[in-house]
Amino acid sequence: MGQGNSSFSATGLRRIRDVLTRHVESGKIPGLVALVSRNGETHVEAIGTMRHEGGALMRRDTIFRMASTSKPVTIAAAMILLDECRLRLDDLVEAWLPELANRRVLKCIDGPLDDTVPARRPITVRDILTSTFGIGMDVTLLGTPIMSAILENGLTPDLPEPMPEPDEWMRRLGTLPLMYHPGERWQYHISSDLLSVLVARVTNQSFEAFLRERIFEPLGMKNTGFHVSSNKIDRLPPLYAPNSQTGEFTVWDEAKEGRYNQPPAFQGGGGGLVSTVDDYHVYFQMLLNHGMHGDKRILSQPGVELMTTNRLTSEQQAARTAMAANNVHVSFGQGQHGGWGMGMAVRTYRGDYAPIGQFGWDGGSGTSTYADPKNRLTGILLTQVGMSTADSARVIHDFWTMVYQAIED
Repeated sequence: MGQGNSSFSATGLRRIRDVLTRHVESGKIPGLVALVSRNGETHVEAIGTMRHEGGALMRRDTIFRMASTSKPVTIAAAMILLDECRLRLDDLVEAWLPELANRRVLKCIDGPLDDTVPARRPITVRDILTSTFGIGMDVTLLGTPIMSAILENGLTPDLPEPMPEPDEWMRRLGTLPLMYHPGERWQYHISSDLLSVLVARVTNQSFEAFLRERIFEPLGMKNTGFHVSSNKIDRLPPLYAPNSQTGEFTVWDEAKEGRYNQPPAFQGGGGGLVSTVDDYHVYFQMLLNHGMHGDKRILSQPGVELMTTNRLTSEQQAARTAMAANNVHVSFGQGQHGGWGMGMAVRTYRGDYAPIGQFGWDGGSGTSTYADPKNRLTGILLTQVGMSTADSARVIHDFWTMVYQAIED
């Protein structure tokens, strides 16, 4: 990172590098790429190696599995459809997703799957975009019949088996009852994958084709997509999932002949993207610029405001807060600072160094991507170490602590 001017102090930038280097030298993070940007001033660090055993160095254009940091990017597809009135927030989704008509809801969250009542109302587009449509991932419910059914049906990307193609995925989702009534409770992840199917069916295009045409190509995001082509595969490191007891490094996904080496059956908006720090930077900068990229409008300003403002009611907020607090041993504190907009977290109180209004998200592959309108700041930290241990989460926390200390006004 270079010398600071009015945006970052030179001392602060050095301290960011020193702290990140310390994590890499600990042996627990083979390598990382970090970007901080403010008021047109951008600094990038590439530290360490692609593999745990050494070899090729991390580079600025290293491609990472973005995991759940896919969510803040893929939501833009739905916002375009809202902007163009091809979707409305309170449209019933069953027009495009008939598998979700006539829903039934569990009487008791840990009860049998056939002990249900009719849903109080149908599912709307708003429910899907705000992650409140009725089904989601909740590790506090592991072992219950509904969470077991979600996992057994391959409805999440976290298992060895890849997710099925979208129509089959929808068929399986449609066989399950809802966990909560539509609009009642914020729930994680599955809504973001459901968004992929909704957009594809509304547009009669694959989800990736629509994203590429309307987001990736206009923004010049040449390294972002749902798989890595053979001519770029050498830029993708393996993804490690260290043993949670011993910390021993195990490869969860290899680059060549791994799950990102070919197009997936399911283009998942919840966690399927690969990308680089520069591609994500240009996307978050577009959001900070109220939907503009240079002289091109990508999203409307009200659409960006809708995405990046807390959408949860106090009741929904309480459920999200409880889930974050109860999962602190898994999330290591990430995401515990308030609300949710559309596809991303939005800070609603000062829970750490970041101010109210910061938006973005973190990924289980050791990724973190946020923008901060108050400080006109974007920060991106990408590693190849999954959160099976606390190590990559600690790097993320330390990165953000140092980024905010480096701001100079």
